[in-house]
Amino acid sequence: MILKNLNYPLDFKFKITTLASDFNITDRNGNYVAYVRQKMFRLKEDVIVFSDESRTKELFNIKANQWIDFNASYMMTALLTGKKFGSLARKGVRSIWKARYDIIDEKDKPIYQINEDNGWIKVFDSFLGEIPILGMLTGYFLNPSYTVKDNAGKEYFRLKKMPSLVGRRFQLERLIDIDDEDESLVVLSFLMMVLFERARG
Repeated sequence: MILKNLNYPLDFKFKITTLASDFNITDRNGNYVAYVRQKMFRLKEDVIVFSDESRTKELFNIKANQWIDFNASYMMTALLTGKKFGSLARKGVRSIWKARYDIIDEKDKPIYQINEDNGWIKVFDSFLGEIPILGMLTGYFLNPSYTVKDNAGKEYFRLKKMPSLVGRRFQLERLIDIDDEDESLVVLSFLMMVLFERARG
């Protein structure tokens, strides 16, 4: 099972009415691509990707490979077939300043990287967030972006945090065409990354 015929840009929109980190992914026409639910109270990250908000059809599972998630990797599996697409590896120390993730294929070979475009945005957000009133508004003008590149430096996707009071919406744009299976791996990697980066602020 792969995600295909996706109409970009894709919108990632978090629900604010649940305790869990749930969000919808819809295409440019408002059609469902997936509904993402992060299981609560788990020592290991455990994310289920459904076809839509009804949660009747499970598409993918993403699980951490170790108990402590500093430099953990997250395996992505198609639930219908059991096929392992690959994994997302978070780079712990470097991500304190500027987020970096490696996208790894099913043969454990790094084939793409997700890099935060401007680390200063996070620094300013952290500083201004301590200022009364102004700190409440940083989500409208301090919005990071993240770019996917292959090992040769060619850019394929860009994810942007959209202006929002509570950081609840992100938008993913495809820059150039990519193989369908790699596209699924990248989109799944981004939805996992969004959970991490939103939690970081």
